[in-house]
Amino acid sequence: MAITVIIEALGHKGEGLALVDGQRVFVPFALPGEEVAITLEGNRGAVVERLSRAPARIEPFCPHFGTCGGCQLQHMDSQSYAAFKTELVEAPLRQAGIEVRVERFITAHGTGRRRATLHARRDKAGYMQLRSHDLLDLDSCPILVPALGRAPDITRALGAAIGECDISFTATNAGIDVGIHKAGKGVRAEKLVPLANELGLARLALDREMILLRQQPSVTMGRSEVDLPIGSFLQATAEAEQALADYVLKAVGKPKSVADLFCGIGPFALRLAEIAPVYAADSDRAGIAALDKAARHTRGLKTVTAKARDLFRDPLTRFELNFDTLVLDPPRAGADAQVKEIALSKTRHVVMVACDPKSFARDAARLVQAGFSLSDLIAVDQFAWSSHIELAATFRR
Repeated sequence: MAITVIIEALGHKGEGLALVDGQRVFVPFALPGEEVAITLEGNRGAVVERLSRAPARIEPFCPHFGTCGGCQLQHMDSQSYAAFKTELVEAPLRQAGIEVRVERFITAHGTGRRRATLHARRDKAGYMQLRSHDLLDLDSCPILVPALGRAPDITRALGAAIGECDISFTATNAGIDVGIHKAGKGVRAEKLVPLANELGLARLALDREMILLRQQPSVTMGRSEVDLPIGSFLQATAEAEQALADYVLKAVGKPKSVADLFCGIGPFALRLAEIAPVYAADSDRAGIAALDKAARHTRGLKTVTAKARDLFRDPLTRFELNFDTLVLDPPRAGADAQVKEIALSKTRHVVMVACDPKSFARDAARLVQAGFSLSDLIAVDQFAWSSHIELAATFRR
């Protein structure tokens, strides 16, 4: 039985919020101000009929939107979309007692995402349908870079050979880098080699173990070309990586020394080394090795000291933080242990990049309590039409 509700706001996942008998109900693909008829299941609503249309509503460009679980926000105009994503950054900071506004919203979609994970079955390939374990069979995905245009077909071919699994893709300088995950038991790696050759893959891995290497996948970072280790982190779009690197370089200024913590394979460290010696640390040993190799083979860089170190369990102590500037780019969990040491140190300048506004707000609050002031807050939108957002800010005391 359908009921009629008014959408009052958007939740943090981009779903419409309505009140039914005093309880919040989440309604995907509905916008504030719209009157909709919905069916109700628990606290979830599904639109049966849209009785009024919000001014912010536009027609989605992808024919799969609304069925595919990959995008949530293609139905919003650009102004409303930017406002929603900006609020994702500002709201957790307000809740942490920090009143600050996003100074710039940077659209970093570029030509699409250079990384993606598709799901395979023996007879289909694609993304999961919205709120479902059913697979949406895709012929193409318009949010991927053109170099990954074959991703659905490659997924379908691998699925036909080995059955249900997940397939990760990265577009690299050498071609398509592919990893197979969650495959069933009994997959014989040697049987995949002829298929990988036929598909023209640069590299194929099974559960992070290399099966075939036709050409070493690499990515360009600043002046450097970095070999991409299997499973190492890489920003979803090249444009976002560049936008964040530009921000970091400007915010750092002209220090005599820099520490790049949670450095990954070096998107900041390799660029920072053009202006100052860099200490770079991350728990990803393969990533650190790739960074070290790239730094040694790039002319004109200052010294890069790359160390494998788990900064969650073994953060740099207040006594080790003797650098002019610190750059942090932690994963979604944030940098709680490392920030505690920074707060107790003599450090005066921190530049932080984050992919989770809530953990960032927690870490920012600790720095502010330690006497830092937060400025130059930006939002960088690389996960287009999703509810994810990157951000960066500068802290000084």
